[in-house]
Amino acid sequence: MRSFRWFQPLVALFALMYSTVSDAGVFVGVSVGFAPPLLPVYVQPICPGPDFIWTPGYWAYDPDVDDYYWVPGTWVRAPVVGYLWTPGYWGWSDGYYVWHAGYWSPHVGFYGGINYGFGYIGEGYHGGYWNHGAFVYNTAVTNVNTTIIHSTYNETVVVNRTTVNNVSFNGGQGGVTAQPTAQEKLAASEQHVGLTQQQTEHEHGASQNRELRASFNHGTPTIAATSHAAVFTGPGLTGAKGLTTGPKSTGAFGTPALGLTTPGSQHAKQFQNGPKALVHQPPGRVMGANAHPQTHHAHPQEKKPPKEQH
Repeated sequence: MRSFRWFQPLVALFALMYSTVSDAGVFVGVSVGFAPPLLPVYVQPICPGPDFIWTPGYWAYDPDVDDYYWVPGTWVRAPVVGYLWTPGYWGWSDGYYVWHAGYWSPHVGFYGGINYGFGYIGEGYHGGYWNHGAFVYNTAVTNVNTTIIHSTYNETVVVNRTTVNNVSFNGGQGGVTAQPTAQEKLAASEQHVGLTQQQTEHEHGASQNRELRASFNHGTPTIAATSHAAVFTGPGLTGAKGLTTGPKSTGAFGTPALGLTTPGSQHAKQFQNGPKALVHQPPGRVMGANAHPQTHHAHPQEKKPPKEQH
C-alpha cells in the first residue's frame, strides 16, 4: 500500500482545485502523490494516411485502482485544419504531481520539456507543418509511406546531451527542469481545443486494459503505440522495448533509448542546419492555422531512406 492512500479520497477535490489555468495558461487536472513511471521506448507505427498527426503516448492515472496506465501513442486527425498538438505532461507542484492536459491550437505550447520523441523533443514540434490545408511530414522523425504521402521533407533533428533521460515529469526530484518561455506562454493563450472524441475514446480504452497498468507492465507496456486511435488489437501495434543507456538520436521513428540523468541536468539541443525558432519554422515555412508556406513535395524516387543519427 502506498503512503498516497490517505490522499486518494481528496483526488476529486484536488482535481477541481487544479482544473484552472496554470502560469503557462494551460488547464491542468488531477494531482497524484507519487511519480509517474519513465517513458517507455517504442517504434512509431506507420502513418495511416495524409493529414494524420502523431500524438505521443503518456502515463495517465486511474484513482479507482491507485495506478498509472499507459495511453499508447497514436495517429489522429486535428479537430481544426492548421492546429497542432501540444502534449500533456506531469508537473511537480506543492508536493504532488499535477497533470497538465494536452490541447490543440495553432502553435505548440509548453509541455514540460519532456522528450516524447518523434519530433516532440521537449520544445515545439519538429515532425511537420501545415501547408495550404495539407500536412507536410518530416520523414527524419515520422514514419510515413512516401509512395502514398508525397508532401514530405527530411530534416534531421538531434538532441545532444551529455546524459539523456526518459523522465516523464517536470520539476521535483529527478524531474525535467525546463520552464515555459514567453513564446510558449503566448501559444498557450491562443484558442484551444481539448481532446477530440477519438482521443477521449482512446484514453478510456487504455484505462480498461489491465496490461497497460504500470503495476502490471512495470513501465514496459505490450501496446506502446497504435496506428489508429482506440484500436488495441490487430495490425498496427508496437510494444515497448527494453530501456538502454547512452546518447541516442530522435530519428528513425523510434523514441530515444534513454538512460537516467541526474536531477537538475539541462537539455541542450542542436539542429543539423543551425538553431531554429521555438516553434520549428524552417525557412519559408510558418506553422500556424493560416500559414501559407512554400510547399516542398519530395517524390519517393528522389528521397533517400532516413538514417539514424548517432
